[in-house]
Amino acid sequence: MEALRKTKRRGAALMLSLWALFLLSAMVISWALDIDSRLTLSGNANRNLEAEALACSGAEVALHPAITPGSTALIGGFGRDQRYQVRITGEGGRLNINWVAAHELATPGSPQLEVLRKFLEIKGVDLNERDLMIDTLLDWVGPNTGLHRLNAPPDSENYHPSHALLKQIDELKKIKGWEEFTSAKNWDSDLTLDSTVNPGGIDLKWASRDVLLSLPGASEDRVDQFLALRSGADGIDGTQDDPPIPIAQALVALGLPPQQVLGLIGTDPVLRVVSVGKSGDVTRTVRVVFVKGNTQLKSWKEF
Repeated sequence: MEALRKTKRRGAALMLSLWALFLLSAMVISWALDIDSRLTLSGNANRNLEAEALACSGAEVALHPAITPGSTALIGGFGRDQRYQVRITGEGGRLNINWVAAHELATPGSPQLEVLRKFLEIKGVDLNERDLMIDTLLDWVGPNTGLHRLNAPPDSENYHPSHALLKQIDELKKIKGWEEFTSAKNWDSDLTLDSTVNPGGIDLKWASRDVLLSLPGASEDRVDQFLALRSGADGIDGTQDDPPIPIAQALVALGLPPQQVLGLIGTDPVLRVVSVGKSGDVTRTVRVVFVKGNTQLKSWKEF
């Protein structure tokens, strides 16, 4: 009997030992998983920080007065997995909504408004929608006189026009009739508020195909030929092989008599920098709009 009791005690002790070992193993595995998770999170955080720092570094390089859109310094980094790549374009190639609105408010029936009207047509906006969008835009930015344009709704509890020029391009999303247009992907790729307004004008050196086609008298064939000439052999604007094209030569290439575009074109010192930083498989982007020559920042955005 005594031997049997000893055997039972030994069996119970063994079971307790095995149970304790199981609990200890579970704790060790849980601790190891927690450490691994923390290391992964820390690594991702470091990658995010590095990618953001590289994007900011690229933007700072682009702001240097000696840097031009085709400079080789716009691509760089530290090793194969830590890189930045920067693209510089002219902000004047975009259609400035405040430029259009200011001219139309000062002189109704302005050619600037016709450029916007044509631009919306090219973007697929039908006639009735264009009339609504233009009337509501002008009512939104115009002074509050108590009168409203034909297609513009009155002020209400849910609709409050600012009666001032736009401060941010996203403000267009608040304007009646612009909802569908501003919900499209990259809807603002040809629009700006940051280019020069007075005297202003579209910079032919940087204008997109749709913006060029919005100019009076522009044709698809001539615009396509001009774009091929402007971008050089590599077909990319803002690179080293881009030929210098004076305004007079650009007008000839586009087939636009100067009197047709009087007050609609010009050169603009405002530049846009888009710097992409990459660390491993993580990327971060910085966008800067600044005035060339004095690096005066008009906007800085990280995303």
